[in-house]
Amino acid sequence: MPALAISLGDEQKAFDAEVVAIEKQWSSPRQAHLKRPYDARTIAALRNSVPLASSLSSTQAVKLWNQLHEHRVNNTCELTFGTTDPATVSQMAKYQQTVYVSGALCGFSEVAIPGMDHADYPWDTVPKVVSKIFKSQLWHDQRQRQFRLRHLQEQRAELENWDYLAPIVADGDMGFGSLTSTMKMAKEFVEAGVAMIHIDDLAIGMKKFTVGQGRTVVPTSEYLDRLTAVRMQFDIMGAETLLLCRCDTDHSEFITSVIDERDHEYVIGATNKVEPLKDFLKSAQVEGRDLKEARNEWKDKAGLVTFDEAVKAVASADEYAAYAAEIAKQKFTSLPKRREIASSTVGKDVFFDWDTPRSSVGQYMFKSNVKAVVERALAAAPLGDVTWARMDSPVWKDIVEFHTEIRKVYPERLFAFGYTGDYDFNKAGFSNEQIKTLHLDLAKMGIVWQVQPIWSLQGLNMVTTDFSKLWSEEGIAGYLRTVQGPALGRKPMTDGFEKLSWCGGYLADAFFETVAGENIVEKGKAVYFKRH
Repeated sequence: MPALAISLGDEQKAFDAEVVAIEKQWSSPRQAHLKRPYDARTIAALRNSVPLASSLSSTQAVKLWNQLHEHRVNNTCELTFGTTDPATVSQMAKYQQTVYVSGALCGFSEVAIPGMDHADYPWDTVPKVVSKIFKSQLWHDQRQRQFRLRHLQEQRAELENWDYLAPIVADGDMGFGSLTSTMKMAKEFVEAGVAMIHIDDLAIGMKKFTVGQGRTVVPTSEYLDRLTAVRMQFDIMGAETLLLCRCDTDHSEFITSVIDERDHEYVIGATNKVEPLKDFLKSAQVEGRDLKEARNEWKDKAGLVTFDEAVKAVASADEYAAYAAEIAKQKFTSLPKRREIASSTVGKDVFFDWDTPRSSVGQYMFKSNVKAVVERALAAAPLGDVTWARMDSPVWKDIVEFHTEIRKVYPERLFAFGYTGDYDFNKAGFSNEQIKTLHLDLAKMGIVWQVQPIWSLQGLNMVTTDFSKLWSEEGIAGYLRTVQGPALGRKPMTDGFEKLSWCGGYLADAFFETVAGENIVEKGKAVYFKRH
């Protein structure tokens, strides 16, 4: 293999020019809000000698950035939903500005072995779905453009002109492994044409939204490392791709490690001397006991609280006030430091053991609250463009508190919000009138991107169930009455195979005509197909 023929001076000159270009991009209105723990020279040295493919993703990202900021200024929002189907996406263009590709949906329909939303599918699953959808968007954009340009300028006003290139927002889950896995996934997303991806703070292999011992998050430092890895990959590629910092800390029951002192305030420990939880459950299993009941029994005996709560339980009012005042002097206080402060301000010993409640796989018990979520979101904000706090239930005061606290620090922050399929708004105290205006009330807090992630499961399944029943009972008569008749009778006709401008018939003919040397556009004259 021959050596590259380039002088050291030219190599350095090219490198220095790239550093300048990177710094210029980082200071642009699109990226000036970001704060990186590395400099432009480091990124320039990590790049290939030829540019990586990121232009389409960057174009879509800037488009999304502008859309979201327009919503923020106008106190409006984008309402979209999740799907993995290109045909569905083609119809969303009429009403949605963006498309969401959910990891949960991909895990149900796009993998060899479907499963629950545990993010246990291959790391390139969602990028492949994004690629499939984006290519379909490009095709629809191409065939619509070709069809329109076959008509005279004055005729085009009557033709459909949808923006099929709706930016795609995709689920990056927790990054699928080490930081290099996260980087590879981010690279695949950019090459697929995504506009924005979200990365969360859940523990890999412990994603649980349903049953058993609940959700587990990683330390704040590990979460930030994930976000940094994605931001670094975007920078290496020179991409404008947006990063959505999603925080799943709300209602989390466990944390994998206590390595980060920022998390110590929320770790739960035993205030009574009991045997370790894992040993207690092991004995209960041998005895054939119900493990959930045994676990609850152990928790009652252990007296589980945070260290601050343990201090408050044994201290006088004045002692606790003195303790809290010392804690407040520091932004974050480690458990060893809290013990030191307690020993100097409280007359009684404070027994607190956060190792005893650890699970069989080493997780520490965690007591989440809005303050904990706010702190993580604030730490993550400089690395990303949008913030999303996933909440298990629609508690209005929590929603308001979270977004209010973030906006105190970042007044122009963009937010996302997800409506889960089983939100019980009535149980949460919402009236029917409040539900009707909820999306607008959220928009006033800067929540500009709102998504129903799994419409394809609830919505499409319901529609399919209804049609399956009708087809089995009435056959073609039912189809003509409820589907084909109304679809063909609408103006414009509902998109389908009969609509050649939508299914690509005109585009296909244009290919053949162009190969044959025919003109498909003539100046001042429209060129029509015989079947037009």
